[in-house]
Amino acid sequence: MAADPHVLFDAWYAEARQSEPNDSNAMALATVDADGQPSVRMVLLKGHDPRGFVFYTNLNSRKARALIDTPKAALLFHWKSLRRQVRIEGPVSGVSLDEADAYFASRPRDSQLGAWASDQSQPLPSRETFEAQFEEVKARFEGQDVPRPPHWSGFRVEPRRIEFWQDRAHRLHERRLFTHSGDGWSEGLLYP
Repeated sequence: MAADPHVLFDAWYAEARQSEPNDSNAMALATVDADGQPSVRMVLLKGHDPRGFVFYTNLNSRKARALIDTPKAALLFHWKSLRRQVRIEGPVSGVSLDEADAYFASRPRDSQLGAWASDQSQPLPSRETFEAQFEEVKARFEGQDVPRPPHWSGFRVEPRRIEFWQDRAHRLHERRLFTHSGDGWSEGLLYP
């Protein structure tokens, strides 16, 4: 048994980065809105440490609005090539402005421009409308750095529960559950 789930996550994530053909950092993000309606979608992990698991988005998106209304979330990594899953649950907070600025600056220029051009989660009359907005933004920032839009930032899911699931023969899977309390992590097993 490991004493720190972050050490185990780092080991599994390193293996996934070697074995997964696409997006080993893809994770399902589950939220619930102010009316209690759940929603799930795929996002990309852009950083993790003992403070939590970070992703970025438009703050006007459905997921951001849900997280602002109900700052709790669940994450799921599914690494099919390894026959493993990691489930994470916990409270959510925004990243610092410095963290958001630093990550935004590291993105490819077209991704930066796309953050300005997209009214994420809003109705789109046609693909041509979006492409025209992208071209307008591209012209506006021609020859200069693209600043982070004020409506774009990141969230950190602070883990309170982390479950590591490993496929085993005959559906006798292994489930290791770490739970966090004020004085650290405890670990136990769950029936499959």
